[in-house]
Amino acid sequence: MRTAEGAAVAEADDRVPGPAPARVDGRTERGRRTRDKIVEALLALLDEGVVEFPAERVAERAGVSRRLVFHHFADMSELVDLAITRRLEQLADQIRPLPQTGPRRVRVAALAEQRARILEWITPARLTLMRIDHPSPRIQQVTDEAFADARRRVADIFAEELGRLDESRAAELLDGLDAVTTWGAWNHWRSTGKSPQEARAAMEATVLNLLAAGDHPRT
Repeated sequence: MRTAEGAAVAEADDRVPGPAPARVDGRTERGRRTRDKIVEALLALLDEGVVEFPAERVAERAGVSRRLVFHHFADMSELVDLAITRRLEQLADQIRPLPQTGPRRVRVAALAEQRARILEWITPARLTLMRIDHPSPRIQQVTDEAFADARRRVADIFAEELGRLDESRAAELLDGLDAVTTWGAWNHWRSTGKSPQEARAAMEATVLNLLAAGDHPRT
């Protein structure tokens, strides 16, 4: 049987509020959205072929004031660095699994189609990156990871051909396949006047020739 004192305590306990629900700081969230808007504005200009990024132009595209750009970023170098990092990180969303078995021509064609599309898309960011004297550690990390992932995918797609060779020849063939399916080769073909379709055809033909060379023993 509860005493009057116990009942009063129990009633008081019932009235003790639980932990308050987490509250989102509206000002912090607005700041995050504004920061993202500024980064996306710079990326939009980048995709249009703009090579210089004055704060006024980025602010106009983002629909904010120049003062607000520098409220969120110490300088334009920090903004460009973050935008390039974000674009490189978006590469993963562009990659889909490719066939690792089946006719060679089908695998080569699938690889060339995907690489051509991605490399053309990433070109503005890569050209801007080349103008950055001292890329941030994060940019360097993301770039290195992208190159390593691209090489692994090529090795998986052509595991059948590489597996027939001794270790030394397999490494040489993989080096060649890797080189002609990354941005350096793509930029060479595009900057020497080839259209995206012609550059894709050049990549496909080069990969097929490298693989065909690997089919024959050295004399």
